[in-house]
Amino acid sequence: MARWIEIQNVTDSAKPPVKARLCDTFLTRFRGLMLQKSIQEDQGILIDEKSDSIINSAIHMFFMRFPIAVIWINSSHEIVDTKIARPWIPYLAPAKPARYILETHPSRLLDYKAGDRVKLIHV
Repeated sequence: MARWIEIQNVTDSAKPPVKARLCDTFLTRFRGLMLQKSIQEDQGILIDEKSDSIINSAIHMFFMRFPIAVIWINSSHEIVDTKIARPWIPYLAPAKPARYILETHPSRLLDYKAGDRVKLIHV
């Protein structure tokens, strides 16, 4: 059964939250958004790597059909990096260690910036 998390930017609370499917098991983290046809603007996935790391929070874009916004968040719920990821990129990592990787619609990239704090709300 899918579990959902709402990610709210508390630094800029005027921005709408993203509702993300929590990926915290090996299989859900591995699958991510691979093979999906698209993603809605207000949705995404939140990958939980359990601890802050650069290597463990790196992603790939194999078998992706569309670009995504990637927002890396550390254990203190601070955004450490953001990027647009395009299909078939083999490796994309944050500039600083992160625990969570929010993958969402590219239009949401400007809603989050390094240094912002977020709140993770189980829904």
